[in-house]
Amino acid sequence: MEMNRLAAAYIRGHAARTGSPTLPAELVSAQLDALSDEELERLVVAGREAGLQLYRFKNHAELPRVHWALSFLRSVWPESLLDVGSGRGVFLLPFLCRFPGVPVTSVDLLDYRTAFLHDIHAGGVEQLTALQADICTAALPENGFDVVTLLEVLEHIPDVEAAIRQAVRLARRYVVVTVPSKPDDNPGHIHLLTRAQLTDLFTRAGCSRLQFDGVPGHLTLIASVGQPSKHTEEQP
Repeated sequence: MEMNRLAAAYIRGHAARTGSPTLPAELVSAQLDALSDEELERLVVAGREAGLQLYRFKNHAELPRVHWALSFLRSVWPESLLDVGSGRGVFLLPFLCRFPGVPVTSVDLLDYRTAFLHDIHAGGVEQLTALQADICTAALPENGFDVVTLLEVLEHIPDVEAAIRQAVRLARRYVVVTVPSKPDDNPGHIHLLTRAQLTDLFTRAGCSRLQFDGVPGHLTLIASVGQPSKHTEEQP
């Protein structure tokens, strides 16, 4: 799936919810995957002319932290994914492009972020489910997701320990984490989490296998939760 296809899905979902932009019936009723490149471009042009914020569909896959996460996930090919704090979709949208068909659930506190993802789902990306919820208290099933991603989110959460404990509870195989590795001027960053702090928090949550690494400006962590599944080989 290409970013143009995701953008087209968003435009169709937004049009169904709000009535804008007005779209030709043939572009609304067709299956998303059946649309030609020309038809996708017509949808994108209609969305742009309606003033929709399509900058969110810039491909961020080569950002070092996003590239790292996607590379790891390709090596284990998750059966399902829970993405916590998806925000503008800097990681989530490239994931949808690279992992077609893998069920993805997004949890985000902000209603407008969730509405954006609902529109993508309604426009034809059926693998995506979006929930407006607090990860610390969300009523989600234990071991309900093959992999849980906490990418650039823990530094925003007041109760980091509760978020980590919940992520470990929900994951069957891995919790994948990135956090800033140095102070910055983002007012939403209320923690600067170190390797020692993350080791303590994940160990207390029940993880004994922790693999740390880093990319420029970020500390990365793969926390192994359970036993490897049968789907551990890289997919084509």
